[in-house]
Amino acid sequence: MTARIMITLCILLYAAGVPYLEVNETHVFNMEWPSHARLHNVWQLITNSLIGVTCLWMVWARNEIRLPVLVSTLVMGGFMLAYSLSEVYQGSMKHTDGSEVMALGLVNIGVAGYGLGLVLLAAAFYLDARSRYRDQAVASV
Repeated sequence: MTARIMITLCILLYAAGVPYLEVNETHVFNMEWPSHARLHNVWQLITNSLIGVTCLWMVWARNEIRLPVLVSTLVMGGFMLAYSLSEVYQGSMKHTDGSEVMALGLVNIGVAGYGLGLVLLAAAFYLDARSRYRDQAVASV
């Protein structure tokens, strides 16, 4: 159960939290962004939300852990990779007004949130693997 809750928190972060933060005038309705960039942003938000709904279904209806962890790791890891490569393509986490959202004033909120999420996903995978190993050991006795 702990692994499922950990995965759920991570899924909610990218499937609901990020859209909540981006469907506003700083992203989706930012008229300073090219319309093509806004389309890609909305596409990414919808895709990640639908991936999240699918992962939640796998976790809670199918009691699957490994695949939702893998898929969620790809979503969160994709952000971390894009952030790491941002200088290559002149990307930025700054808004068009120059402001940047920071967590506790120290690190970018996306890096902090997704970094914590990746740790939670690794822990959920470990807990699931440990549980499977224990179940196999009991079954073989």
